[in-house]
Amino acid sequence: QVQFVESGGGLVQPGGSLELSCAAASTSIFGTMGWYRQVPGKQRELVAAITRGGVTNYADSVKGRFAISRDNAKNVVYLQMNSLKPEDTAVYYCYAAQSTKWDWGQGTQVTVSS
Repeated sequence: QVQFVESGGGLVQPGGSLELSCAAASTSIFGTMGWYRQVPGKQRELVAAITRGGVTNYADSVKGRFAISRDNAKNVVYLQMNSLKPEDTAVYYCYAAQSTKWDWGQGTQVTVSS
């Protein structure tokens, strides 16, 4: 079981920015890393993912506003969130995948509200 340290969540006003980070306490070589989010009563949804080679994938709802990046040497994945909207409010979970094995962070709350 991989342990993660997530940081960067919090309360921000609409239009503001936050950066999330997630460090995997592991020397494993991960393929895809990324972020999902979940609000109460809804399924967890993909926000953004990035392969080890740097290929990215985004949910349509965040394209042009969010940017994902990673540091392969440190096993850290980042999510820069700009132009935040109230509908971005959710618990954000990072993950790291090794083939079919996925490990998840504990989640960090992001609240967008005035």
